[in-house]
Amino acid sequence: MSLRVLEPGPLSLVQDLGRSGLSDLGVGPSGAFDRRAMREANSLVGNPHDAAVVEALGGGLAVVATAAHVVAVTGAAGPLAVDGTPVDSGRVLSLRRGQVLRLGAPAVGLRWTLAVAGGLTVPAVLGSRSTDTLAALGPDPLTAGAELTVGRPTGAVSLEAYPAALASGEVTVRVVLGPRDDWFTPDAVATLLSAPWRVDPVSDRIGVRLDGPALQRARDGELPSEPVIRGSVQVTTSGRPVVLGPDHPVTGGYPVIGVVPDADTDLLAQARPGDVVRFRRHRA
Repeated sequence: MSLRVLEPGPLSLVQDLGRSGLSDLGVGPSGAFDRRAMREANSLVGNPHDAAVVEALGGGLAVVATAAHVVAVTGAAGPLAVDGTPVDSGRVLSLRRGQVLRLGAPAVGLRWTLAVAGGLTVPAVLGSRSTDTLAALGPDPLTAGAELTVGRPTGAVSLEAYPAALASGEVTVRVVLGPRDDWFTPDAVATLLSAPWRVDPVSDRIGVRLDGPALQRARDGELPSEPVIRGSVQVTTSGRPVVLGPDHPVTGGYPVIGVVPDADTDLLAQARPGDVVRFRRHRA
């Protein structure tokens, strides 16, 4: 049983929860950017929460069922259709053999998550089926004609309905200051917490780049490379922050002014170019 890709869209990747515990080997975690959407989609179709899914950037992904399948699409909000008939996201969908599911351009949010009952059984690399775009590990990005093999369904489908992750084009995330906030002036720290930061179009799974006022340093010099994690808010030489995503490198040389708590980074997966990101101070 499989889903066959008719059109891959701008960037559609197979993802699961990633590769934990390999940072000492220089291998980052990768994994689904919007893990909340992944959990919801897998829950709807009766999969384990870590079953592999498709993460589709923007609209344009189209797949045809080579057999009867139960699927769910979560994450963004926008038009979906089965054989041209509109259907709802955030709910269980049944596909008959030969039916085509198309994911339209999101109206709100940026990434769709597509789960199929039984999970995707593409080969694992270093214990994960995730595609790491920085290290070029895992399955290749989907292309037209690719076959996504599907396992045997094991759980019951759900009648729940899940709303899109974002209701508008603005998101607020918590941030814990440090470990290098002392590299910046008090005004810079205050600006980080008060300015409306706009998502730069060059953002990707490696990092969400933000545009706004330059954050001034309190000291000169270069910082030796040190470990970074998903959610680290690095400040580049331009003075603009970058929030690291799932495909981040394991070390970095830009000072980290703060860290977005892990759970809040899922929201950043849905922040599209031009959307506003605001930081709210959180004390760990």
